[in-house]
Amino acid sequence: MADTEEPRQKRQVAVALRHQAGDPALPRIVASGHGAVAEQILELAFAHGVKVRTDADLAEILAAVDVESEIPIEAIAAVAEILAYVYRANGGPAAAGPSTGPDDPVRPQP
Repeated sequence: MADTEEPRQKRQVAVALRHQAGDPALPRIVASGHGAVAEQILELAFAHGVKVRTDADLAEILAAVDVESEIPIEAIAAVAEILAYVYRANGGPAAAGPSTGPDDPVRPQP
């Protein structure tokens, strides 16, 4: 019998982080969910003007962390890059996070 099923699509995953610029503590997971819960997290983010970044691999790593826990060590570089972009996009200091140079994928180009 031939397998005619379409490949399963991955369930949507969303994770919300909290971090204050200048705070030496690591960002914390404040919400996490799959499927309908992920959709609600995204709807709330969009409704409140929160910047959203799509990174399925990072979202899966962070979704495995308990809510109100700090992000895991292996996610620090990726999260720092995202937060630096968010701080710059919100008019914060350019030095708020790491910069990898002119080809930085999240840095707005002049």
